[in-house]
Amino acid sequence: MKNASVLSLAVFLAACGSNNDSAPPPAETATVDQAAPAEMTAPAGTPATPVDAAGYIAKAGAGDMWEIETSKALLAKSTNADVKAFAQMMIDNHAKSTAKVKAAAAEAKIDVAPPKLDADQQKMLDDIKAADAASIDALYLANQTAAHDAALALHKAYAASGDTPSLKKAASEIVPVVETHRAELGKLAAKR
Repeated sequence: MKNASVLSLAVFLAACGSNNDSAPPPAETATVDQAAPAEMTAPAGTPATPVDAAGYIAKAGAGDMWEIETSKALLAKSTNADVKAFAQMMIDNHAKSTAKVKAAAAEAKIDVAPPKLDADQQKMLDDIKAADAASIDALYLANQTAAHDAALALHKAYAASGDTPSLKKAASEIVPVVETHRAELGKLAAKR
């Protein structure tokens, strides 16, 4: 079983994505670095739910990137058709939430920097990549459950109290998608 600090840090994951544009932002556009500021780091077991645009975009971006990369790693090794179908849904849906958050940021004239996994997210990704076919499903699903609990808290909090209307709208539209993912995780857990 994952140690408590790794599982609690999975709580910091959510949804968003990367910006592959290499051109500098226009002068009237603010730039948001997606590395979460230190003051946004919550104590272990406490989900961070920033209500500022920069914090939300950083958490959502890192979470979405983590979801996609862990799902790709799962697809390369798993033999369980149901878990593989869930992983493909994660790749597809998190790409959509990435686009939604990026469009909302653009509407607010906020340039989104490429997301960055924090050290704990990178460790979890590395653990999933290193897992053998016999253990990858359980490890992946445990991390997905924690990540989706955190994502739901992040998007609900930003939708309710965020500081940028277009991002609040995007967050509120992402909430039901995350709830669907949590329900699917519950079905997968019941089959195990």
